[in-house]
Amino acid sequence: MTAPFQLGRLPTLSRSTVDRQETLRTNPERLRTRWVTAEVLLLDRKLRTPVREGESSLATRKAVMFGDLPPTDALFLGEWEGVDYWSLPGEPDGEPVLVPVRGSWGVREEIPKAGDELWVDLRAYGDQLDDRSAGLFTTAQALRNWHRQARYCARCGGRTERLQFGWATRCQSCGREEYPRTDPAIICLVHDDIGLNGEHVLLARQPVWPPGRYSVLAGFVEAGESLENCVTREIREEAGAEVWDVRYLGSQPWPFPRSIMLGFAARADASRPLTPADGEIEDARWVPRADVRAAFEGAGEAVPLTGGGTMILPGTSSIARVMLEAWAYADPGA
Repeated sequence: MTAPFQLGRLPTLSRSTVDRQETLRTNPERLRTRWVTAEVLLLDRKLRTPVREGESSLATRKAVMFGDLPPTDALFLGEWEGVDYWSLPGEPDGEPVLVPVRGSWGVREEIPKAGDELWVDLRAYGDQLDDRSAGLFTTAQALRNWHRQARYCARCGGRTERLQFGWATRCQSCGREEYPRTDPAIICLVHDDIGLNGEHVLLARQPVWPPGRYSVLAGFVEAGESLENCVTREIREEAGAEVWDVRYLGSQPWPFPRSIMLGFAARADASRPLTPADGEIEDARWVPRADVRAAFEGAGEAVPLTGGGTMILPGTSSIARVMLEAWAYADPGA
């Protein structure tokens, strides 16, 4: 029996095996004692981390290389299989050279290489990491981004100090405590009302994107707004379409800089004209399932669209790609 499509796999950045429960980071004696066997993930100024060429695990460092105890800027990431993991700022040893790799959009890009290590970006390389590494990298980037913006108190402007090994801050002037912020954003795959899963999907592109890049629509949740209402508003604002049958699919952290993407599906009438938001959406169109499947089979290359032009799918680290994959290969239903 045909059913509404669901995500066929976890989104790339939702894969995590690490235990990071609060009781671990609020036990300083335990963490300091276990520092001698801990591993450290380095993040450079552009939030890249080293991975040995041809491998899918992070090239972590032994914690004792950085002292007998955790440095003040060390961020605790969690524990996995008896090992504690931390993050620290770091740069490649020596002068790196730029080498070409295939990024998340399927195009060649140049990244630093030092010795046998590639210093990779989470958005471009996250899908090539194992579950443990993807989870650690995502958490490390989210925490580092938050601390970059949490140096001063939002109440009085005083300097803050870190608590719980990076999982909180406290103002040195007024004592206000704050915890890592995550901004909720919806991302919705809208399909037409033909059959159970539709025959066309609504895709759009922003003018700043590379040529041919299309994706499903997304936007931030506003204050006092439910997730379902946000879906309805964003699709109306960005493409002029009215949606119904809004249902939840799954989620993915998106630390660029501090979001979580909440995935939904919805229906809309494909016979009604679309009105892309001026200055925000360059093009919005209904794309048949066959075109989306062809794009998946195109190995990152731009494929022709039935209505003219070409299309490149969302990057492999994005939940948008997992949503489109699930829809493209679902039974359309009668």
